[in-house]
Amino acid sequence: MSIYETSVRKPITTALIYVAIAILGLFSLSKLAVELMPKTDTTNVMVLTSYPGASAEDIETNVTKLLENNLNGINNLKHISSNSRENASIITLEFKAGTPIAEATNDIRDKLDATTENMPAGAKKPVIFKFDNSSIPVAILSVQAKESAAGLDKILEDRVINRLQRVDGVGSINAVGSPKRVIQVYCDPTKLEAYGVTIGQISQLISAENANIPAGQIDLGSRTNSIRIQGEFTDPLQLGSIIVASRNGQDIHLRDVAQVLDTVEERQQENYINGESGAIIVINKQEGSNSVQISKQVKALLPELQKNLPQDVQLGYLIDTSSFIVNTISSLQDTIMITFVIVMLVVFIFLGRWRATFIIVLTIPISLVASFAYLLVSGNSLNIISLSSLSIAIGMVVDDAIVVLENVTTHIERGSYPKQAAVHATNEVGISVIASTLTMLAVFLPLTMMPGEAGIMFRQLGWSISIVMIVSTTAALSLTPMLCSIMLRRNQNRSKVIAAFFRPIEHILNRLDIAYGRLLDWAVRHRKTTVFSAFALFLLSIASFGFIKTSYMPSQDIGYLDVTVELPVGTRVDETRKLGLDLERRIRQELPAIETISMAVGQATSGNSWSMIQDNGSNVVTMNIGLYPQSQRTMSQDAVADKMRSIIASYPEVSSSKVSTGGGQQGGNGVKLEIYGEDFTETDTYARQLRDVLEKESTISEVTVSRKDYVPEIRFVFDRTRLAEHGLNLSTASMYLRNAVNGSIASRYREAGEEYDIRVSLSPESRLSLQDIANLSIYTPTGKLLRLSDLGRLDESFTPPTIQRKDRSRLVTLELTPKPSAQLSDVVAEVKATLEAHPVPSPSIAYKITGAYEDQQETFGDLGMLMALIVILVFIVMAAQFESLVDPFVIMFSVPFAFSGVFLGLLITQIPLDTMSFIGMIMLIGIVVKNGIVLIDYIRLCRERGMSITQSVTTSGRSRLRPVLMTTLTTVLGMVPMALGIGEGSEMWQGMGVTVAWGLSLSTLVTLVLIPTLYASLEARRIRRERKRLEKKLIARGAR
Repeated sequence: MSIYETSVRKPITTALIYVAIAILGLFSLSKLAVELMPKTDTTNVMVLTSYPGASAEDIETNVTKLLENNLNGINNLKHISSNSRENASIITLEFKAGTPIAEATNDIRDKLDATTENMPAGAKKPVIFKFDNSSIPVAILSVQAKESAAGLDKILEDRVINRLQRVDGVGSINAVGSPKRVIQVYCDPTKLEAYGVTIGQISQLISAENANIPAGQIDLGSRTNSIRIQGEFTDPLQLGSIIVASRNGQDIHLRDVAQVLDTVEERQQENYINGESGAIIVINKQEGSNSVQISKQVKALLPELQKNLPQDVQLGYLIDTSSFIVNTISSLQDTIMITFVIVMLVVFIFLGRWRATFIIVLTIPISLVASFAYLLVSGNSLNIISLSSLSIAIGMVVDDAIVVLENVTTHIERGSYPKQAAVHATNEVGISVIASTLTMLAVFLPLTMMPGEAGIMFRQLGWSISIVMIVSTTAALSLTPMLCSIMLRRNQNRSKVIAAFFRPIEHILNRLDIAYGRLLDWAVRHRKTTVFSAFALFLLSIASFGFIKTSYMPSQDIGYLDVTVELPVGTRVDETRKLGLDLERRIRQELPAIETISMAVGQATSGNSWSMIQDNGSNVVTMNIGLYPQSQRTMSQDAVADKMRSIIASYPEVSSSKVSTGGGQQGGNGVKLEIYGEDFTETDTYARQLRDVLEKESTISEVTVSRKDYVPEIRFVFDRTRLAEHGLNLSTASMYLRNAVNGSIASRYREAGEEYDIRVSLSPESRLSLQDIANLSIYTPTGKLLRLSDLGRLDESFTPPTIQRKDRSRLVTLELTPKPSAQLSDVVAEVKATLEAHPVPSPSIAYKITGAYEDQQETFGDLGMLMALIVILVFIVMAAQFESLVDPFVIMFSVPFAFSGVFLGLLITQIPLDTMSFIGMIMLIGIVVKNGIVLIDYIRLCRERGMSITQSVTTSGRSRLRPVLMTTLTTVLGMVPMALGIGEGSEMWQGMGVTVAWGLSLSTLVTLVLIPTLYASLEARRIRRERKRLEKKLIARGAR
């Protein structure tokens, strides 16, 4: 007994099964986390190593190369890139897609542990950062303080961060920009020299005195007691009582030679929130937690947190990244509802019966909610990929139900009883329905195996639509016939109003049937003209492909900008701050779309990992800018960025700048030109030559060179002979200089569970000039006092502030940002033309175009192979259904004409061919052949009933016209809201909507005429060959 017979005989069981599916789906929906994108395993791991006081060249030589050589042997490593800058080494390891990052991170940790002993003295332990979706901040809070600024770090830790960490789902929390408390011991060089004490000795004494030491245990009577020496200082001022030396029987205390200050770090980065001094609190979530829910809880907690803060400390919301998620999800939900209504109206207009419309439309929610159960079981979230897959599927899930119901209706109109009609009609089209679904699965299931970054992202799309299609087909073969047998009536009479409404519609549809029948009859009789006309149309569309621009991924307007402004190297922080505040004032005046601005000025300290991985320095201003929601502003994100570039360009003192959109989110058309070469001068000259040319191009708004201007550096060159004469070596003498200028951390001061550095150095006024440095005291092993100038000389030179490497070779990168109206293909064409006009000046220099272009080429290559595989799979499915190689070959001719529609649509709408459009083209392969399957299947049925070729073609064409038009219109109109790009986050799916809508529309128009015509031609040719073969047999028998 078949599934449709069982469902018709057991309607209650069938209904309850689908009610259970709906309940399970709705329950799953209530438990799903809400995110922007699906959970993806990161392919990048960053290793940050701090080496305070070291130049970029020192970092490269002593840290970066050492780590690169050890890390390069890790399995599945695709690229290893590094950025050696003042005070820090940043190494980024990019792994091949699909690599288990947890295992790779363990391998990295093992390699780093093995390298630690070879690291230079003073270098901190490397820190590993693993980036994924949970690394994107859920929220960034602003903190403004006046009188409490000095103790802000402690206030935030105790009263804000500790409370926020108890919020369910919150992961790491970082306070950035709050002054860091430090116990500073400033030594007077004159007094140190007078008493014969060095900075190193003072550091050792502080470390020895500031300690709690366990002395063991002692038995006292029946109890065992621990003995502990309590030596840690309980007040910073107690450090002054440490005895550092004795002279003539008199003790010399630390306070006699140094000043002890409970203060904040020197040269720390300054932060400004909306023009006011302050700090930011960056809140990340735990993996798998609900971003939107966390954001709501944090917002609700803010009033309570504010009550516990001093009056001058103001806490506020700076950036809420979950708002874009909420708005995007809401926009997609609206799109789904609009699509649902459109599909319902199309079905109602074509069928003209509310009962039939209800049966069809009921398939939609049941199929969609089933996907929620999959998302929950597979550990996925509700995001723009999963919701967009539902929006895409709405127009397709009703296709099978339409085919079944339309055939049931035809049987009922011929006089069959509803139950008989439900079984027999479903039996007639059941195979074609299953085959058409299998073709769709042949399209979407391979998406789940697609390699590369795009494959990771669209894996959920493939699974979601596949599951929805399976459920919708099952419903079409069970629920639809069951409901038809119960709800449809023989000789159902319409009311006068309904009849009057549908009379003109029926008249139009009848005339359309007649006109199509005549057209098909003419096409079958003029086969060569029809075929050649169709192929001429296809060749014309191929010619238009050259005018279509290409891109990688659509850039999303999430309302977030990153701005970096650099002044000439060596600019003091005061000047940089002044320009930054003036720039902030101007952009607020000229760009009302801006809501919040967080600005950082100055050099990041070694403990500030958040700022260290970004551009920083005394001459650098960085801004994180949040825009108002799209509904509250008239300018797009790209337009704001373009205007901001023009404002920055009006400042003559700015040496370079960079404005990037999206806050690091995937998308955009940015191109990178990597220039490889070990010689700094050669690569710098060539890079700046290319920059000067490319900046003049109309398609490029900004060109940024990664290697900055050289910074001034004071180098002390020791005379090794003199060092040896005095019993010193380079390492020992260097430590005197390093301790005096950079200082050394002698110990930690503990208070209320927190630890603060005790740093020892010369007082600031003792290290203001080169003469001060030359006069530094150095003691030989015999106690003889020398000046630093006695052991060498001071040289002034320039050094690169950053040194980039990729795959262990030096490089300089040109980052090109296109104009808002330009596409990736425009920029790449300009770059290639420029490279051809300005070839490399030396064989030792090489270049490579990367960035979005490299990602596009890799993704397009993977999608091209996937498309070829899908075409083969679809052909195999149809060949198995028809038990023929000719029939599926005929049906496959609808695919190239779908591509013709795609090219035409992209050309007219001026939307580029990107990854989303490409996936839309792949989807079309399965969608367009469904109509061909329905037509050919019915033609074969008519032929089996004894009709002639022409009669079977015209009869099946007129019979199948309405269901074909219905399924096409439901899919096309279901894509229209997506193609129009309405609402936040819609930019991502607009290309796919246009691709499917235009491709399916043109393909259907051509398919309705060309496929039957080709079938008739090939069938007639087969019959002629069969006749000739029979004639030869008859002649051969007659000759005997």
